[in-house]
Amino acid sequence: MDPSASARSALPLRVDDLSVAYGERTAVDHLSLEVRPGEIYGLLGSNGAGKSSTIKSIVGLLRPEAGTIRVFGRDVRTESLATKASIGYVPETSMLYEALTPHEFLEFVAGVRRLDPAATAARARNLVIAFRLTDEFEEPIATLSNGTRQKVLLVAALLHQPPLLVLDEPLNHLDPRSLRLMKDLLAQYVRTGTRGVLFSTHAMEIAEQLCHRVGILDHGVLRGEGSLASLRERGAEGDASLEQIFLHLTQEDEGVKAALASLERT
Repeated sequence: MDPSASARSALPLRVDDLSVAYGERTAVDHLSLEVRPGEIYGLLGSNGAGKSSTIKSIVGLLRPEAGTIRVFGRDVRTESLATKASIGYVPETSMLYEALTPHEFLEFVAGVRRLDPAATAARARNLVIAFRLTDEFEEPIATLSNGTRQKVLLVAALLHQPPLLVLDEPLNHLDPRSLRLMKDLLAQYVRTGTRGVLFSTHAMEIAEQLCHRVGILDHGVLRGEGSLASLRERGAEGDASLEQIFLHLTQEDEGVKAALASLERT
């Protein structure tokens, strides 16, 4: 086998030349990125930057105009079922059956994924305890808070121990304890050296703490990519925070200053 082909097949995720459009508006413009084994990759961008369109294309909810997406070497278009089986997905907005309880919803997810009932029940129980969902486990999802719903989504994504986690703003609504648990869990998750995590976030501080590399998306275009150290080499100050680098690469730093100056004059 071609060594380069073997390396590509080991990549949890590879996106090549992805383009997504809604009518005349281009949401993602020839985007290429990869998530490497053992890596947490943060996709950063303002509202409307193209993060969710990228993620929906990866998990098969959106058909892009152009480009290829491979999960462990498999094309998401031609091997849809196999790639979806390898992915744990948390959407930006809640996708839960509100008439079900968390217990019933997780059983439904396990059935769809054809997971072993006994092993899945044990794993679900451990995750429910870890996220402190025991008291709400038999309550209708419609009655749960946004934070509790988010925990149910996270448990569902982790249920089958997928080799690739794709998380769209996964830390929304979480309380401080659950936020810390999730950060530590993601770091632990990739320690095997084979799994990968892609997640989008607005929280620059969390991305700075957690991610091995980040991609900065602006109007569908990747403006910068790499570790914090490598991004600092692209013209930002030597001790710049990720927030400062983001504003610099998206050319929003001067816009923020101008907006503040305008407000001072009113």
